[in-house]
Amino acid sequence: MERAVTPPGLRPVGRKRTNRFARVVEIALGILLVAAIATSLLGRGGLGFGGVGGGKTITVGGKNFTEQDILVHMLSSLIEAKTDLKVVRKPFLGGSQVTHSALASRSIDLYPEYTGTGWSSVLGEAPIGGDPQTTYDKVKEAYETRFGITWLPPFGFNNTYTLSMRADAAERLGIDTMSQLAARSSELTLGATHEFLEREDGFKGLQAAYGMHFKKVTGLDPGLTYGAVKEGTTDVNDAFSTDGRIQAFKLKTLKDDKRFFPPYYAAVVIRDDTLKAHPELEETLNLLAGKIDDATMSALNGKVDLERKEPRAVAEQWLKEQGLI
Repeated sequence: MERAVTPPGLRPVGRKRTNRFARVVEIALGILLVAAIATSLLGRGGLGFGGVGGGKTITVGGKNFTEQDILVHMLSSLIEAKTDLKVVRKPFLGGSQVTHSALASRSIDLYPEYTGTGWSSVLGEAPIGGDPQTTYDKVKEAYETRFGITWLPPFGFNNTYTLSMRADAAERLGIDTMSQLAARSSELTLGATHEFLEREDGFKGLQAAYGMHFKKVTGLDPGLTYGAVKEGTTDVNDAFSTDGRIQAFKLKTLKDDKRFFPPYYAAVVIRDDTLKAHPELEETLNLLAGKIDDATMSALNGKVDLERKEPRAVAEQWLKEQGLI
């Protein structure tokens, strides 16, 4: 009865079977999505090394959450302002595997990625902590060698994974670190995105590193995790450190005292053939290198998630304030 009336985004994750099913569904949807994008773009003039519209169109893709939506519009508007290229905007394509597949298959030309995600989720390497520059250098070299894809210099902010819970609950339970959370995890529930539950640098690795065993684990759509904790539907959620809802919803992020999570510095990933066809893109996109710190990205996210402003308007307003468009 409970399963029949519970919305799909709030149903418990049945440990292995459901996680495997969610993974298969994401991959299948990704294949269909890439095919659909390619078909659509072929109708506009065919796929080309530098884009999709007779060599003068660039397609910018992004993942399925607010920060990526803002970055897609930021990159797209900057390209349109600084070059004679036309831009097709494709935010909310899906998770990491979907967007990477779209890039590799030439359905899109570039998108924003995170160093830790590229290393662990895309390349399938064991998570590495420590120095951000080391992580960037390793992932940059591996992408170039394996995929013919270039990592441009990072924007400047580190949107690392974290876990959060209501600040009042954390204080009441004496939880400040992830180790302290693990000690009480059998009393608590976790609501996390399906991608986080599947990733080795997410819940799988976190369980092994900290020995967490929650009373209940629920797979949620990305837009529901913070509200679920705020309303008390779940006790703990996976969070992005630059999400504006953390402060607005009075949540507390827990210290990763074992340094499990790697650095997640955001940067543009772009195919080498696209850069070769349009070398002006590198100089244009590098105008954003080092320009966006954690606080700035968090504030931009908050304008969309909390103030309900349009992502494109938020992105373009920031670009104007910086004198970039």
